[in-house]
Amino acid sequence: MPSPNEILTELKKVKYPGFTRDIVSFGIVKDIEVGYSGVTVFLTVPSAKDDAVTKIVEDIKTTIAAMSGVPGVKVEVERPAPTPQRAAPSMQRRSIEGVKHIVAVASGKGGVGKSTVAVNLALAMHALGWRIGLMDADVYGPSVAMMVGTEGKVNLTPERKIIPLERYGIRYVSMAFFVGDEQAVIWRGPMVTKLETEFLFNVQWGELDCLVLDLPPGTGDAQLTITQRVKLDGGVIVTTPQEIALVDVRRGVQMFGEVNVPVLGVVENMSYFICGKCNKRHEIFAHGGGARLAEDLGVPFLGELPITRELREGGDHAMPLVAVNPNHAVTASFKSVAAKIIAGLEGHSG
Repeated sequence: MPSPNEILTELKKVKYPGFTRDIVSFGIVKDIEVGYSGVTVFLTVPSAKDDAVTKIVEDIKTTIAAMSGVPGVKVEVERPAPTPQRAAPSMQRRSIEGVKHIVAVASGKGGVGKSTVAVNLALAMHALGWRIGLMDADVYGPSVAMMVGTEGKVNLTPERKIIPLERYGIRYVSMAFFVGDEQAVIWRGPMVTKLETEFLFNVQWGELDCLVLDLPPGTGDAQLTITQRVKLDGGVIVTTPQEIALVDVRRGVQMFGEVNVPVLGVVENMSYFICGKCNKRHEIFAHGGGARLAEDLGVPFLGELPITRELREGGDHAMPLVAVNPNHAVTASFKSVAAKIIAGLEGHSG
């Protein structure tokens, strides 16, 4: 019969449905008993949905039953009612002084162009008349600064608040301001959480209509920290058309659903390519998956964005397309998506 510690190690392989974090790190495994009749796992899940609890119980039984020497597995689930001291995360979230709306741009996986979309959406919202801030929440792989520019020195106010840089009419902060281009960021969770909190609440953002948060890819600790600490008005999920990417969109939608943040919509990036020679449209990664999935999940589809050389080059040289080429067809696409996000935010406020 395995020991409780060995069983706990195995339970770290069981993921919380829709998240990359395991059930042990979520803190819902309260006790493990090992007896002659088998193993009993005690869970405390005050706020999980019924289908999530069912999936967790099934996965626990499957995982432990596969261990050598286990005659039986039992799972006891306790669901205490929330108390004022254990309020839901939405009750504990903070607003940011002077900021009307906060929107998180997320993706279930990397490589979908999320940061490129976040930067150009922020600039498109600014072009439509909104005062915009942009926070790079990806501590380990910050790319917003490279796309917008790192010229200038980050200063502090007399109250020790960070003064964001400003370019192309938007204010922005990034971890890249504080480490060199070749310097690896090797930090543990608590340090990352502290920095993200600093960027949210210790930056002099001033008066903004919207702060756009470029979240790291995935649905792990960094994303949960932000969604549970700040009052988000909505999330925007970026995907590419192929099926393997759409699986991760479901995780992103579920992440926002678990923390009661409305999904403003799905953006399909790299949707198609217009050949410069033949002027024909080529759907390299298939097409329409984002729209179909958005309909299936009951969330808005915000639009398609093509693959373009100018978009990539603009990001590489801190000259984002929406800012430097306002008449480009792709700029118009970004403005169309931005207008839908603005409408969604204004409708949410109303």
